[in-house]
Amino acid sequence: MAFGAFSKGGTAAPMAEINMIPLIDVMLVLLVIFIITAPLLTHAVKIDLPKAASHANLTRPEHIALSIDGAGQLFWNGERIDHALLVQRMAAAGKLDSPPELHLRADKTTQYQVIAEVMAEAGKSGVTRIGFVSDPRVN
Repeated sequence: MAFGAFSKGGTAAPMAEINMIPLIDVMLVLLVIFIITAPLLTHAVKIDLPKAASHANLTRPEHIALSIDGAGQLFWNGERIDHALLVQRMAAAGKLDSPPELHLRADKTTQYQVIAEVMAEAGKSGVTRIGFVSDPRVN
C-alpha cells in the first residue's frame, strides 16, 4: 500500500490520489501506434481510369418452342413431330456449345405423363433450361 510521506515522524495515512502519469503514457503509446498503422490499412492505388461507354454483349441461345396439344401430339417450332424425332432433335440440341432453352407450351388438358416424358428426354439430352409458357390473361 502506498503511503503519503517519507518522514519518520508523520502519521502514516494511505494516499488518496490516483497517479495519472502511467495511464497517460500508455494512452500516448497507443495513439502513436494507431497513427502509424492507420495509413497502412488503406492500401488503395489511385489511378485515373479511361472513360468509355458501351453496351453489354448479350448472346442469348436460340430457343425451342415445343408445343403439346390436348391429344399429346408434339410440335417442334410449329412442325408436327413424333416421339422418335423428338429424341433425335433433343440429342442434337443438347450437343451444341450453348444448349438452347426449351419453351414448353402445353394445352391445359394435356396429360402430365406426356409432359414428364418430354422433360425427362430434355434432361437426358442436356437441354436443362426449360420454361413453361402460359397465357397471362386470367379469366
